[in-house]
Amino acid sequence: MVEILCPHCDEEIELDDDASGVFACPYCDEEFEWNVDPAPSKSGGKVTSNSTFKPMKVEYEFKPAFTLMTAHLGPSESIKVEPGAMVAQSSDLSVSTDRAFSGGLAKGLFKAVMGGESFFLNTYTAGNSGGWISLAPSVPGDIRTFDLAPGENLFMQGGAFMACSPNVKTDTKFQGAKSLFSKEGAFFLRAFSQSGSGQVFYNSYGAIKEIEVTPDTPIVVDNGHLVAFTEGVSYRVAPSGGLKATVFGGEGLILQISGAGKVWIQSRNLGALADSLLIGKQ
Repeated sequence: MVEILCPHCDEEIELDDDASGVFACPYCDEEFEWNVDPAPSKSGGKVTSNSTFKPMKVEYEFKPAFTLMTAHLGPSESIKVEPGAMVAQSSDLSVSTDRAFSGGLAKGLFKAVMGGESFFLNTYTAGNSGGWISLAPSVPGDIRTFDLAPGENLFMQGGAFMACSPNVKTDTKFQGAKSLFSKEGAFFLRAFSQSGSGQVFYNSYGAIKEIEVTPDTPIVVDNGHLVAFTEGVSYRVAPSGGLKATVFGGEGLILQISGAGKVWIQSRNLGALADSLLIGKQ
């Protein structure tokens, strides 16, 4: 057996000597990646072992309605953060601002607008003694960590991205004509890494629920509740029933999700809240 520390809660965990893969901590239920030997990734390359990839030490408070995430940074360690997400920080962190998307100015601006995210990202870096930074989303909700392997993609709805490790890149992916009728937006944000493993921190409006999707177990999600999904998962927009049910049933359009992978949904719908407030004012 080998003894390791959970990267999220620092509790001691025992794993088999040859254990590799993604595991759930028995104390905090957060997932983490542990690889003894490099293994082939989806892109045909090598997955970076834990000898070179050290997950960021993070802690969560006030889950799931008003989650606050604090990243404890080691000496010279950095984290890229969505503007406006910083709540508090140690005084010795330095900050720099760079464009969030690659390409020219016009192309990057287009990606930012279509992806529902900021054109810039702030990079916070700790000094020689380390430091910490606390982050929170702009709406009441939860925060989750996704450990990204090289060549792996995570897709998020606009506004869900909050922070990531420095080597993680973001881009936008058009979801096709089907998305024009979806409240999730025509473009999803894609997070990926081509230089070792990384971490993505994403948020929701309300609590987050993880669902495993297989070819034998497709699911249906109400329009506006999809937060993120892994590669291998696809969806199509469909009416919730017949014409009467779609128009008067209160559900309207739904997302029929299939494939193989993981899906994360949120317990609240920001669009539905906005509609309720508008109706209340009338």
